[in-house]
Amino acid sequence: MRKSATFAVLAAAVAMGGLAAPAAQADGYGDTEIKSVVVNGTGKVAVGTSAAKTFTVKVTASDDSGIKAADLYLDGPSYGYLQPTQKVSCVASNATTSTCTGTFTVDPDVDFIDNSPAGTWYVSAWVDANDGDYFTTDKAGSFAMQRYSKLTVNASPEPVKKGRTITVTGALTRANWETGAYAGYTNQSVKLQFRKKSSDTYTTLKTVTTGSGGALKTTVTASEDGYFRWNFAGTSTTPAVKAGGDFVDVQ
Repeated sequence: MRKSATFAVLAAAVAMGGLAAPAAQADGYGDTEIKSVVVNGTGKVAVGTSAAKTFTVKVTASDDSGIKAADLYLDGPSYGYLQPTQKVSCVASNATTSTCTGTFTVDPDVDFIDNSPAGTWYVSAWVDANDGDYFTTDKAGSFAMQRYSKLTVNASPEPVKKGRTITVTGALTRANWETGAYAGYTNQSVKLQFRKKSSDTYTTLKTVTTGSGGALKTTVTASEDGYFRWNFAGTSTTPAVKAGGDFVDVQ
């Protein structure tokens, strides 16, 4: 089997309703509090089909006595769950406040049996203070676990006479964690953009919807030398992506 037997059992349990997402909980004692949570620096983690992705979760917390330690784990849709790969470390910025960092690794070939974990994940945190105070919550912060995306472009013919038709094609695909391959992302709006040879700025010409296999195709009239690209804004489960510009020489 490509995936571990453990996750096969989890998937079966989810399908039968055996694993229900717990209600959000928070508890504490004293004046310990969480100030901020930052995941991967961006609040998004994009995972491909094979390579493991390592990222950090930084939780900043405070207490009048200072922060002693913290425990972190990540909880996502369906069977999504990750533990830190090493002990969470806390570094004080002053006498009361520390930033506690956990390192996590997600391997799509091991941790995901299908695409159901894509979506909103939550950071569960337990923070201990030096004076015995503590604070714990199942939803200290949230982030998006996304299926890595790719976007191609081809503008032809090259070169082309001014006033003739240019056909611009491409494809939008994203990681399929169940098959371990990239698959077309259909029914998505993608912008066709153009940058003049003498400019650094792209402008949007039109919006096209992806078809079967994530295919993109449209035509424009050749007017001047420049670069064509596709630009996808992204969704909650799929990151934004831009194709590299394809240059067309207009004669």
